[in-house]
Amino acid sequence: MMLDDLNVIKQFDASDALGVAASQPEQTNFVADVVNGDHDDRPIQQVVLSGMGGSALAALLVKTWLKTEMKVPFEIVRTYDLPDYVNSNTLVIASSYSGNTEETINGLEQALDRGAQIAVIASGGKLIEKAQESKIAHVVLPSGVQPRMGVFYNLRALVRLMVNFGIVAETRFNEISSMSEWLKAESSNWDANIPLANNYAKQLAMHAVGKTAVFYGGTLTAPVSYKWKISWNENAKNVAFWNELPEFNHNEFIGWTSHPVDKPFAVFDIISDLEHPQIKKRFEVSEKLLSGLRPKTKTINLSGKTLIEQMLWGSLLADYVSIYLAILNGINPTPVQLIEKLKQELS
Repeated sequence: MMLDDLNVIKQFDASDALGVAASQPEQTNFVADVVNGDHDDRPIQQVVLSGMGGSALAALLVKTWLKTEMKVPFEIVRTYDLPDYVNSNTLVIASSYSGNTEETINGLEQALDRGAQIAVIASGGKLIEKAQESKIAHVVLPSGVQPRMGVFYNLRALVRLMVNFGIVAETRFNEISSMSEWLKAESSNWDANIPLANNYAKQLAMHAVGKTAVFYGGTLTAPVSYKWKISWNENAKNVAFWNELPEFNHNEFIGWTSHPVDKPFAVFDIISDLEHPQIKKRFEVSEKLLSGLRPKTKTINLSGKTLIEQMLWGSLLADYVSIYLAILNGINPTPVQLIEKLKQELS
């Protein structure tokens, strides 16, 4: 079987994306020292994070994880312009793994113009240059991995900065590192040397090969569903879609009822046992009512006792599954040449 042949895996995974995935639990120990962390204690009335792709994903995880703890609104901006309300009482966090994302650089310039409180997360590039030049609070991320595989680094940096500015408690930063060994143990079950018969990640990849994936999450698992879509796009080089319940039941739910019945999709429900009871019920009822109208869903029950454990477990699994899918597709999961070409064309 292709996924049990280590020589085939090595041939297609020439850049060792599986090795990078296996090292991600260690990212939860990233110290994330804040440079220029001193600030003037001005009241912060809202937090805005400017970031794209994987750099925005960590913010989505935090927004969902800590929504009942944060006492100020937290908005994520994935475009060029900041909201008009951004002012001196706004904390603007500019996040870009490369430090050269043009949308995020534009957001930083606007934040400077409006006198906002500012922080930066990047591994280098123009954002770190600007942070050093203007003495802006910043965390330098370790370099050398694809941004989508550095989400745990980004998460640690973001929470550290939010602690620095008094938005969340220090215990949340420590909570992330406390799960490092558990994540290592869990993800070892998905390693290449574990055969298909006992390897959940390989089994999910086999289920999805040759189909377009659709990922559904609930209120708590929506960011994880989005992560699966990102991993599918960038690792497996496959189109994928995602949505969340209960919104799904108010529109997209009906979209499945039209013919043809035999649709070339792999549908995944990403479930947390911490979800609102009515949302869990919606997953069950939706599957029952759509029986025969769409492919039977594959349910992914997230492991972990806490929400952040479940989020990181699900995010890590997404990388493993999509890397195995890339191998089934006969491609190297690491390069994203078309994105690089797009950036060159835009510049």
